[in-house]
This record gives sequence, C-alpha cells and structure tokens, in this order.
Amino acid sequence: MPVRLLSGWRYRALVYSIALSAVGYLAFSLLGGWTEVGDAIVQVGLAGVLGALALSLVNYGLRFARWQLYLRRLGHALRWTTSLRIYVSGFALTTTPGKAGEAIRGVLLKPHQVPYVDSFAAFFSERLSDLLAIVLLTLFGLTVYPQAQPLMLLGAVLAALALVTLSQRSWLLRLRAKTAGPSRFGRHLASLFEVILQAQRCHTPGVLLAATGLSLIGWWAEAFAFFLILYWMGLDVPLTFAVFVFAVSMLAGALSFTPGGLGSTEGVMVALLIWHGVAAPEAIAATILIRMTTLWFAVAIGAVVIARTPGARIRATSGDEIR
Repeated sequence: MPVRLLSGWRYRALVYSIALSAVGYLAFSLLGGWTEVGDAIVQVGLAGVLGALALSLVNYGLRFARWQLYLRRLGHALRWTTSLRIYVSGFALTTTPGKAGEAIRGVLLKPHQVPYVDSFAAFFSERLSDLLAIVLLTLFGLTVYPQAQPLMLLGAVLAALALVTLSQRSWLLRLRAKTAGPSRFGRHLASLFEVILQAQRCHTPGVLLAATGLSLIGWWAEAFAFFLILYWMGLDVPLTFAVFVFAVSMLAGALSFTPGGLGSTEGVMVALLIWHGVAAPEAIAATILIRMTTLWFAVAIGAVVIARTPGARIRATSGDEIR
C-alpha cells in the first residue's frame, strides 16, 4: 500500500513550518537592530542586494553541478531540469541540524529509480565536500586570528577522518559483515555501511578534485558577496579577512549542529567583525544582510519550488528498505 509522504496535512505543515521559521528569524533579527539593517540596505542599494543574490545563485549553480556529478558517478543520468527541481527543493529544509532535512531529495528521487542508498551517498558526499571547501577557505585567517585555529583544526580532522574512512573499502566490507544482523539495529548499521560504500564512488581522485573545485568557487562567491556588503557599507574590512570571517562562521555553524547554523554562525560572524573594529550595530546589520541573501534566499527558493511540487506524486512504498 503506497503512502503519501508529502501530501495532505504533512505537506502543508512542511510549507507552513518553513514560512514560520523564516518570519520568526526575520522578526527576531529586526527587533535586534531594524534601524541598522534598514540603513545597511540603503547603503548597499538595490544593485548591491541583487549582486549578492546573484553570487548566491552562482554558489547554488556550482553545487548543483557537483550534485549532478555525484549522481552520474552513481549511475543515474537524470534530465537536468528534473534533477534541478529536486535539488532546489532540498533548500527548503536547509534550516535543519547539519542540513539533514535536505536528504528529502532522496524521497523525491525515489520515483526516478534512484535508490535511497545512492541519494544518501550523494548527500553525504555533498556535506563532506562543503566541509572541505569551508576548511580550505578558513586558511585565509590562519595567522590573522589564531584563536580560531582549534575550530579550524577540528574541521580539518573530521574531513580527513571521513576521507581516510572512505579509502578503506576492504576494512568497511569486513566491518559490515561483522556487524550485520537480523535485528533492526543490525539492518540500520548495514544500511549505513552501504551508504558509505556507495559514497566511495564519489571520492575517486578525479571526482574529489572536481567536486572540491566546484565547492571552493561556490562558497568563495558567497564569501565575496559578504566582502562586497561590508565594502558598500563603508566598512574597512580586507577581502582576506572577510573571506575568513564568512568561512569560519559557516564552519562554527556546521559543527554546532544547530538548525542551519542559526545563532552560532551569526554569533561568530558578529564577534569577529567587532574584534576587527567594526561597531556592533553595523556588524549585526552586515551579518543579518548576508544571511538573508544566502541562507534565507536558498530557503525561499526551495520553499517556492517544493510548494509547486504536487504532493500526491511524491510516494514511497510502505516498508521500503534503504537499498
């Protein structure tokens, strides 16, 4: 008996929860400095805001190209229009811990003969690629702000551990054989190893190099948008420091596992700008503006796309295993 995972009240609740979280964040942000945010928007101007949004679109486009690379590597050549709609839909759930909600793409890909194990492998590969790119971008401030080095080291260690694990196929196969069992826990563990083993296909040297390049350029585009916002606000912040602040703030948000990095990302960004000499109201305004043109722009696009996706068509068989 098929069940509708994104239909009826569940579908409406998803869309409404996205809208409410965005409105709540906006209200909270504006209450903390609505005058400064308004002044910042005036200083940046309409052209500046559109420029920042355009750079965010560059990031989304390059990350989509990376997603297509992973899917092709896993043996799935979807039409780019279909794949793009599904990929962008995942943005609606960016404000979940570790962006885990973006794994909803697996549900949307299932009717296109993409097994959950493959979509989850692509999702895992995306998160690892993002971590690698962000860690590399934090190197811009390696000597500028030594206090951030433990956080940067933690991100680098996690990325290195993941890559080393992915390189040990024989070890993973033996571990899967030893831990597999008829219990529910054993089945879930076996599914986890299947995802990791599939993700190995997305981390051959050539694919890893291409994906890292796409990730670096994509996240650099948003970091550059942050620099431009600061520049248009008349703040004396060098490009290298702006890139570092953006990257280390994203890293802090990712490692905090708060929904979308909310709170932790903004807190680190504001604190670093103040440390550099930016006045607190201006630091808050710049932070809110860059988050609106990056994180919440993505959520808005995803919400629009997923709202136009017929919920009745998104189905999965009851009791489906991850395979």
